[in-house]
Parts: sequence; C-alpha cells; structure tokens
Amino acid sequence: MTETEAGRPATVAECLRRWARQRPDHPAIRWDSQQITYGQLDRRTNRLAQALAGTGVEAGDRVAYLDKNGPEQLELLFATAKLGAVACPVNYRLAPPEIAYIVADSQAKVFVVGGEFVDAVAQVESDLPGVLKVAMGGATRSWPGYAEWRDAGADADPEVVVGPDDVACQLYSSGTTGRPKGVELTTANLACDRDLYAQVMGLGPDSVSVVPMPLYHIGGTGWALAGFWQGATNLIVREIVPERLVDLMVEEKVTHGFIVPAVISFMLSVPGVDQRDWSHLQSVLYGASPISEAVLSAAVRTFGCRFVQAYGLTESTGTIIYLPAEDHDPDGPRRHRLRACGIPIPGHEAKIVDPLTGEDVPDGEVGEIWVCGPSVMAGYWRQPEQTAEVIRPGGWLRTGDAGYRDGDGYFYVHDRVKDMIVSGGENVYPAEVENVLMAHPDVADVAVIGVPHERWGETPRAMVVPVPGRQPTEEALLAFCRERLAGFKCPTSVAWLEALPRNPSGKVLKKDLRAPFWQGRDRMVG
Repeated sequence: MTETEAGRPATVAECLRRWARQRPDHPAIRWDSQQITYGQLDRRTNRLAQALAGTGVEAGDRVAYLDKNGPEQLELLFATAKLGAVACPVNYRLAPPEIAYIVADSQAKVFVVGGEFVDAVAQVESDLPGVLKVAMGGATRSWPGYAEWRDAGADADPEVVVGPDDVACQLYSSGTTGRPKGVELTTANLACDRDLYAQVMGLGPDSVSVVPMPLYHIGGTGWALAGFWQGATNLIVREIVPERLVDLMVEEKVTHGFIVPAVISFMLSVPGVDQRDWSHLQSVLYGASPISEAVLSAAVRTFGCRFVQAYGLTESTGTIIYLPAEDHDPDGPRRHRLRACGIPIPGHEAKIVDPLTGEDVPDGEVGEIWVCGPSVMAGYWRQPEQTAEVIRPGGWLRTGDAGYRDGDGYFYVHDRVKDMIVSGGENVYPAEVENVLMAHPDVADVAVIGVPHERWGETPRAMVVPVPGRQPTEEALLAFCRERLAGFKCPTSVAWLEALPRNPSGKVLKKDLRAPFWQGRDRMVG
C-alpha cells in the first residue's frame, strides 16, 4: 500500500496495518470494560472485509450501518477501507422512513443494524429490496448475526489498492431541499487529520482519547480516526450520560477528547465535578456550536486543561478553522478572540466573499465564509448540480455561514447565509421540517426558525398559519412531527400567525421572524 515519503500511513487501511505491525498488543478500542488491541482489530477487520467481499461488495460499493457508538462501526470503517469500499454510517436518531431513504439513496449492498434498531428497520424493510441486512445483536429469522457472519470470513487482508481520490466514507447531511445529501469524503480528505491534532492538541500514541460524539457524525468518526492515526487508545462512549461520562473520563485517565459545548455544560452541572482528579486531561476540542465565556471559564477552572475550538462542516471533513489553545484566556488581553472561530488549519485557506458577486470583501466587513484545501469533500453523491453550487472554481467551499475576518486574520461567525439551525451540535434544516408540517391537514403555511436555547444553543420553533376554521394544538403538531422526524429535528415550540411575512417575490422573511428572539445578542445563531 502507498505511504507518504516519511513512511506515515496515507490511507485508513494502512493506518491500522501500521499499528498492528508496530504495537499489536496496544489497546485500539475500549468500551464497557472491554477492549480490542490493534492486532485483534486488524484480524477482525480482515475477516469482516472477506465477509463483505463474499456478499459481492467491491471497491466503490457502499456499506451502510446504524447503531449507537460501539466497536462494530469502527470495524466496518476499517474493513470497507481494506476493500476500497465506502463506509456509510446512518444516524440512529432518524425515523424509519428517513433511514430507508438514506440506505436506498446510497445504493448500499449491505446494511448492518444494531440490535436496538432491528424492529425500526424491519418496518421499512420492503423499501430496501436486494440489500443484505445483518443484525449486530444476533441473528433474526431472516438476518444473519453480525459476529458469526464476520468471523466466517478468512483472516486474509484483501490488500485492495486505494488511491487518494477514492471515496472512503459517505456521511449524510440534510439540505435546503429537505432531502439528505451524501457527502463523499475521500482517502485524502480523511488523511488531513493524520497530523492535525498532534500539532494543535498534542494527541499521540500514548493518548487515551474519548469518543462520546455519535459515529454517524463527522465529529464522531473524524475524531475517532484522529486517535487511530496516532496509534492511541480510543475510549468509545455508547451514548452520553453526563454523570457517567465524568466518571469514565476520570477512571480511564482520559487525556484528550472532542466534546460539544452543550455536553461540557452538562458535565459542569454534575455534583462534585470540580473535586475530581483531572490531572490526566491534557486537551479538549470543542465545536459544532460556540461556547459561552461563562461556560468556557468554568470549564478551564474545573478541568484545568487546554481548550481548542473547531469550526467546520461535514463537507470540509470537520475542522478547517480552529481557535488555538493560547487564545482561550478569558482574563487575558486577547479575550475578544473567544468570540472567534479562529484561523485556517495548516495547508488550508479561508476568505470572506460577497455571496452575490463572489468578490472578496475587506477585513471587518460581513460576507460568506469560503474555505479551501485538501479536506474539502469530493462532492455530493449523485448530485452534481448541488455540488457545483457549493464548490466553486478553485476548489472553494461555500460554508453558508456569514462572518468576517479581523485585521489579525481571525475569522468570526456572524450569522448564517442559509437557514440551517444547529441544535446541540446537530444540523436541522428548516425545509425538511416545514415539508413535514405542511402535510398536516390543519396547517396552511409554516416557517421554521431557530430560537435561543440555554442548553442546546438554539432549537426549532414552528411559526404556523392554520387552515381557516381550524386550530390545531401545539401538542398535536409536535406529535405529528415526532412520528416522521428524528427528535432533534422536531420543533420545541409552536407560534400561531395570521400570515407569514414575505418580500415582494414571495420569499418568507425569516430574519424578521427570528429577530425578536435574538434581540440583545451579538449574532443570530446559537
């Protein structure tokens, strides 16, 4: 397999092969008091790759999987890499019809499903003809069990040659059309994290890295890979319970982690958290939403470690702008930088552009943040027109975020060009929620906006115009959404209007709808 001039792995598969050779007995994954070493993981993924090949999976084919965090998803990530196939994790928080859409759209040949979700997928099994379903929790009447199916494969590495431009992972990100889009991340995209976190956070072979964020998210898979690139131990958290996360990080002597601000805030609320021994914790990466100065100050005092902010998108393979640890001093002369998302990561560029003209704007003026570099995705799966909309000539990726750059080269997020809502680190696209609400017989018109929330940054609020003579209840509309959407996408509140404000061309003036809720804040995002 190809490696860089320095002998460092250039592909996800070679990353595992390297550490299996150099430190076969070092723990690669820990979870629930269990562990898998690098040598064991290499052999397990050889067998899994052979099992996948036995079902007809070849280079370029998609393999979908759905479950809460566990070792199986990481096995699938490495096994597909060894075949040159494409890992396609699916958000377990989605409703069954949403899950079926993604698996069908990806054209996956195999769909591996966690035992907790077998019944949900069974509801839409007829929508997935020709897809082999495998149950992680053990065989069902019609699905083989994951462990037995995996271990029936031969322990031989397929050694498929993988190039830097070959797609390695496909993560789904919802869009303004209301339909999820498959973000194609290449081998070269994923390799951008190989050295990044070693440079900015000190992540290394002796690190114990906690992975609490879901693996269907770039913040989960990307951060896990960061640990694997370094040969570190990855501590997998199935689902976040703040009290248990605090205990786990202390007991396992965690040194590094990626934790979103909402979870940091919850952890700070755990009784006695400031009395625990955090001496092993070295650096925390946070992102997906800004952190308030109050929460950051409390976190620095409590955990006593370095904090680094990450700004990025699924389309940029996660972090593409970061705020260095030295800029996280709430009491220092650079305190104003706590409001910044930071500077481009090494080897990447960012600029502020007028979204209408495409021209660069001067420092201090607000425009759209564009980013460029080797971490920018290959494109959206089977959507060339939407790819061309966001990846501009020269490889510049339109982030959809409005912001500005100061005279020192630091970037600040001001607002969103698009209407996307970020709730607790999850992207919620109003068009998708609006499409569901418009299907309710009592709804004549609707707009979904983000409103401030103390814990989650912001949450969706539905501004509803009811059908004349009808008056649906908030409870009924929320229940209608919960049946059709993932919980994090559902509105947390409903307001009733006689009509939505629109401009002369008929476009809903969402900024006007949001404004009353964001008065007194320096930006209209959470």
